[in-house]
Amino acid sequence: MSEQPNYFNQVDLSRLTEEYPIGPAFLQRFEAISRDELRAVQEGRFASLLRRAWGVPFYQRHWGAEGLEPGDIKGLDDIAKLPMFDKSDIMASIEAHPPFGDFHGMETYPGGQRPPVIVHTTSGTTGRPQVLLYGPRSREIQNLLVARTYLLQGLRPDDVVQSVYGHGMVNGGHYIREAVVHWTNTIFLPAGTGIETRSVQQVGLMQDFGVTVLVGFADYIKRLADVAREEGLEPGRDIKIRMISGHMGREGNLALSEVWGGAEIYDWYGVGDTGTIAGQGPDKAGLYIWEDAQYLEVCDIDTGAVVADGVIGDMVNTCLFKDDIYPIVRFNTHDVTHMRTDSPPSALNLSRIEGFLGRSDNMVKLRGINVFPQAIGAMLAERAEFTGEFICEVARDGAGRDEMTVRVEVTDQDADLPEIYREILRRKAGVAVNVTLTEPGALAELTGIESRQKPLRLIDKRF
Repeated sequence: MSEQPNYFNQVDLSRLTEEYPIGPAFLQRFEAISRDELRAVQEGRFASLLRRAWGVPFYQRHWGAEGLEPGDIKGLDDIAKLPMFDKSDIMASIEAHPPFGDFHGMETYPGGQRPPVIVHTTSGTTGRPQVLLYGPRSREIQNLLVARTYLLQGLRPDDVVQSVYGHGMVNGGHYIREAVVHWTNTIFLPAGTGIETRSVQQVGLMQDFGVTVLVGFADYIKRLADVAREEGLEPGRDIKIRMISGHMGREGNLALSEVWGGAEIYDWYGVGDTGTIAGQGPDKAGLYIWEDAQYLEVCDIDTGAVVADGVIGDMVNTCLFKDDIYPIVRFNTHDVTHMRTDSPPSALNLSRIEGFLGRSDNMVKLRGINVFPQAIGAMLAERAEFTGEFICEVARDGAGRDEMTVRVEVTDQDADLPEIYREILRRKAGVAVNVTLTEPGALAELTGIESRQKPLRLIDKRF
């Protein structure tokens, strides 16, 4: 009788770091690998992924509707023949086949042989939360890739890491905890959001346990620096954070570093479905794509065609390692970036993206100009009185004209400031918007800065 399937016997953990190296082994491999060698690795993993995906009802239906059959896609050169999918397709699958949909391969295993399935959901930032499913192998590779990111950025064995990613049904906090605990030898504190561990308690933990690294979303990490000072604790003296790694978005990294006493700031990018896709290295010259695990395309927001390097578009991702439960082939994240075109400053032979520039599915078009609400904070970061907190409201007037009002938290209410802020946004966004200023903390209920992993930055009143 075969052994009962469990998380640990469904994946050869000892082999994973050979396939997906981390730490010094990662540097050795990807400083030496040629682009041809890397392409060969990608092609082999893509072939395995395709075989798996063709056995899943979702892909059979999705690709069959385009007249495609197994064998039509010979390799990555043909990948653009495959249609993209996005969250709306997953949600439609779930609605038609509740509660888990048919986008996974759970039903394709013989009776009793299906590997364990890890179930989480998205945060629901852009709508109803989406089911996320992982098998043991794909889950641990995702964890490895996060560890790869942190170690590249300088995580050390003597660090104490505090995570402010959310728990509950959302994937973030669990996934980050697994990555650090399974694949590094640092001490890890799973503090979670301000709802799970109140902000005052969060800064107390940092002081009590000697936290040296913070991981999470930039908005809340910045808020915690303010809370520390409110409690009479000075970042850099009483709380010695040396490194912050997380989803920086377009916020001002210099400002975040300053409020935390000069901490090094590092960015990385990924979504719940795919895990981490790219991470910033010590050179801080864009985010290196983990191309042994992820095949990333940047595609035109309107047409879906792959754009030239340097041109902004949607990130469309194929997870080359997800061949167990939930194959991901050409998933349109609707997150926007562009490929870097400058020469890499390091010896890593990996392509780079600029980083997260906004979302195309809440992009606002004003008088023909595309405005990404998430990018507003970085535009205003030059102003010392700007706290970093803002929210955009879009409404449609009686003539059908869309107007945006940006509500901004500032520490000064000088009468000239609204026009100064309007001029900054007119210059940087390329279109006129309205600006209203408010005192620090006034927008917290609207943005959800204390309770959400990702604060809201857009209120759409047009519909």
